[in-house]
Amino acid sequence: MTEKKKIYLSSPTMHGDEQKFVQEAFDTNWIAPLGPNVNGFEKEMEAYMHCSNAAALSAGTAAIHLAVKLLNIEAGDVVFCTSMTFSATCNPVSYEKAKLVFIDSEPDTWNMSPEALKAAYERYPNPKALVYVHLYGTPAKIDAITEICREHNTPIIEDAAEALGSSYKGKLCGTFGKFGILSFNGNKIITTSGGGMLLSEDTAAIERARFLATQARDPAPYYQHSTIGYNYRMSNVIAGIGRGQLLHLEEHKKIKQDIYRQYKEAFADIAEITMNPMNPDGEANNWLSCMTLSEGSKVGPYDVMGALAEENIETRPIWKPMHQQPVYAGYDFFADPIGLENPTGSVSEDIFNRGLCLPSDIKNTKEDMELIINTIRRMF
Repeated sequence: MTEKKKIYLSSPTMHGDEQKFVQEAFDTNWIAPLGPNVNGFEKEMEAYMHCSNAAALSAGTAAIHLAVKLLNIEAGDVVFCTSMTFSATCNPVSYEKAKLVFIDSEPDTWNMSPEALKAAYERYPNPKALVYVHLYGTPAKIDAITEICREHNTPIIEDAAEALGSSYKGKLCGTFGKFGILSFNGNKIITTSGGGMLLSEDTAAIERARFLATQARDPAPYYQHSTIGYNYRMSNVIAGIGRGQLLHLEEHKKIKQDIYRQYKEAFADIAEITMNPMNPDGEANNWLSCMTLSEGSKVGPYDVMGALAEENIETRPIWKPMHQQPVYAGYDFFADPIGLENPTGSVSEDIFNRGLCLPSDIKNTKEDMELIINTIRRMF
């Protein structure tokens, strides 16, 4: 029996330009965590993002950790964080033994709820920082969150790991906070296999980030260290992959957006299916297209995932909220008012219970999309 073709959730898409930059690294022997590709990738990303400074790092997680360090977040400090996200958003706060307080999503964009955030400030009026996410590439309610944080002088770490190329009111996601975070993991809209960037308008802070990312070596003729550093710099080899990928970012975004449009149109007549919402004040890169199934639907998310798996089609559950994770059991959590009316007690738990991520691979063919859509439609 012939094995069915594998259709991926979101896999790397190479074009050949990447290999040219990588070959250049080999030809010039720049096989190190510094070099022309690292410098070039940073400058090219600064130009794309319209941002003054970018530090290329080993992972988006490393970028968040350095942002935490640069804000002097320490043991006992309170940090507000989106609950419905990947664990890498909040884990770096725990590295420094600070106190995480999780904030629910709102139903309009699935991102941090401004109303829940206001409730969190009533109990914790002086958090050291706030970390929010643009989930699956959809911009958050940035103006509302920013205004609340400004009233309390709270610096923002903007996790745009899933949102490279997304924008809010014409400005690119990742450029709104004190620090912005990008990720180039293998499943992201562009990839370096693994890697990330820290963005900021604060030049001195980014210079400090580069210093900390290279083991915090003092400017001495021997190896001297006056503070603890990290091995967080990006390799010159994989930076070459990033330079080649960046040339195709807009192309990738258009394909991702078209995948979302196809799903939305295909399921428009099925009352039980709702696609993940878009922010009318922004443009999403549609990194992953997601759907929720209505309460009382005879079909659940794991039914859909199972049917697609039988066709060798990869899917994924929605991110399980952090306040539901065993490692963060008992941490404070503030629910959106709409979530409080839900049997689950929160918007994020409700989305997690009813949702799934659909195949959003840039290489999906017309036949792939028809197979995915028809497999789902047959269930209703």
